[in-house]
Amino acid sequence: MPPERQRSSVPALTDPLAVGDVTLPNRLYRAPLLEHAGNGPDAVDTLIEKLEPAAAAGAGLVCQGATIVREEGGCAAPGMTRVHDPDFVATLGRLAETIHDHGGRIAIQLEHGGLRSMETWHRGFRERNPGLEQLAVSRPPRPLRLLDRLGFLDYDAHVLGTDECRELAADFGRAAAAAVDAGYDLVHLAGANMGILHQFASPFYNRRDDEFGDPARFFEAVLAEIRDRVGDVPVLTKVPAETGAPPGIGPTLSADDCVRLCGRLADAGYDALVPVNGSVFWDMSVIRGAFPGRSWRDERFREGYVDAFGSRPRAALVAAANWVESLVYSREPAWNAALCRRVRERVGVPVLCEGGIRDRETIDGLLGDAADAVGMARPFYAEPELPARLLREDAAADGVAAVCADCNNCVVPQAAGEPGVCRTPEVLREAGELRGAGAYERTDAEPTDAER
Repeated sequence: MPPERQRSSVPALTDPLAVGDVTLPNRLYRAPLLEHAGNGPDAVDTLIEKLEPAAAAGAGLVCQGATIVREEGGCAAPGMTRVHDPDFVATLGRLAETIHDHGGRIAIQLEHGGLRSMETWHRGFRERNPGLEQLAVSRPPRPLRLLDRLGFLDYDAHVLGTDECRELAADFGRAAAAAVDAGYDLVHLAGANMGILHQFASPFYNRRDDEFGDPARFFEAVLAEIRDRVGDVPVLTKVPAETGAPPGIGPTLSADDCVRLCGRLADAGYDALVPVNGSVFWDMSVIRGAFPGRSWRDERFREGYVDAFGSRPRAALVAAANWVESLVYSREPAWNAALCRRVRERVGVPVLCEGGIRDRETIDGLLGDAADAVGMARPFYAEPELPARLLREDAAADGVAAVCADCNNCVVPQAAGEPGVCRTPEVLREAGELRGAGAYERTDAEPTDAER
């Protein structure tokens, strides 16, 4: 057992946590979400609007959602922010200052979608950007090529050469350096959910015969680029296990593979790890929960769905597949806990757990067992100030839980370019009642820097 695990007491949610050289004031974090901030003149204001409430409510760490390290291509969804331009990233310093004013820490999540990018699945985007190619680790796997022939995907993939892999790793390093210069405290890599890092790690996608055929090698190269440019900034990453992949689909990452990969990444110098179960596809294994029928039927989003999927019949087929996925990937509380526990027994760095965690009692049960810190994502769409409720001393005894119903109506409209917000009236009503009762007033807050 790593020496860090030999503790006489279980940590509390309000205890600080060291991640590398940065100390988080507590162990509750806002996990990465899609903010739809883009790169326009209002980008920083949008990010502050989305992220500040969590810090003001006491979250120890706030993670800005996946940001793209290159100027073209690589966006997995509409409205993602690109961080290839240091001058633009410098403007985000105001966001970092805002989070710091509330005593919180902020991480930027770096991403490139690879074969998951909009130039693969978004018909309208593809037609408006005919020159874009997907970046691929290897030739697209046979099941994806079949979907291409059926017209659901559109592949014109460029398989990265060895030097191109190194240059892409350098882009991650350059983006990280710009973010740290702007005041970000940590760098978070989008290492799962079918992004390019996941594709390098997965035997389903990676059939290379050079050094980058090793599932850990691209993660190591990215970390080396960040260290060369930034030094000891804490770097954390999601690490995938493809346990939800359909049977017989091909070679996949097992839970054992994920644990071994986590061990290698900790040995390489990663400061924290976020193990997650999923699939080889970008499907409901990522979010789980109920079929979002309300959003699929909402006429306000019809044109956006048609633009994304090519026609009403195609959108209907995607909705039908979404319904099937909702049956396969049923929601279970803290669905990554068992995997996180195994990783935590293997490594000496902090392990962060997220996915299906909704109440303080579950959080307290995870700390010191499966995780060193616990995160939530979608519940923040309904309750931006959720930490104020969860961090109360009596939260577990009072049965405090997020009002999120895991209906996923916040997620599907994002494919149509709509922002991620809660769209379920009964959930919003409950949050409104809590707000009226003062439940989101932070009781442990110290004066902010601006108030001193």
